[in-house]
Amino acid sequence: MNDEGRPRDILVRTKEFALRIIRLYGALPKTTVARVIGKQVLRSGTSIGAQLREAKRSRSDAEMISKTESALQELEETAYWLELLEESGIVEAERLTDLRNEAEQLTSILVTSAKTLKTLSPKR
Repeated sequence: MNDEGRPRDILVRTKEFALRIIRLYGALPKTTVARVIGKQVLRSGTSIGAQLREAKRSRSDAEMISKTESALQELEETAYWLELLEESGIVEAERLTDLRNEAEQLTSILVTSAKTLKTLSPKR
């Protein structure tokens, strides 16, 4: 929620999420394993908002649904890499708690959005 009690815009949330992912990557140990997993989470975690921006500018309902589902796939991938960072011991669990919670909330929002878009889209 923002200061006025309204939900924050999904594009703002995904951009903030991407910035947090960037900061996480920058703070990772300089080991090969941490950097390989870090690059994966960096790529997927920063792609979510970009996909949603593309969805906003879609030329058709089908394209909007496709881009929203692509963002959801990137979000699921990001959650996976965050789990690996934690479970491998590269990053302490408590440092990832907020990011993982935000990933779960964004996933719920995007699943609902995709379902709604499919329901509202005219059947062809």
